[in-house]
Amino acid sequence: MRRILVDRARRRVAAKRGGRAAQIDLDGVVDIATRRSAELIALDDALNVLADGDSRKARVVELRFFAGMEVRETAAVLGVSPETVMRDWKVAKAWLLKELART
Repeated sequence: MRRILVDRARRRVAAKRGGRAAQIDLDGVVDIATRRSAELIALDDALNVLADGDSRKARVVELRFFAGMEVRETAAVLGVSPETVMRDWKVAKAWLLKELART
């Protein structure tokens, strides 16, 4: 799911599709997905850096954020306790916020 969302975001900001120009639908509302595309790409880049340092924390973010899993579901997939998932989730979110603010 992460790959699909990131690929779609990259296509939206590609120069051949108008680059970062705001897109307006027929009702005149700015396409929120276009504005969010750059943010999604930055998140993907930050997640790749996090995965290099701590792959479990990156996997927790992928499962919770991109797959929409609950804490218990994530714990079952990773074979860890729900408390470990929550600890990893909190640390990963803080790290990602710091990393995204830096970029």
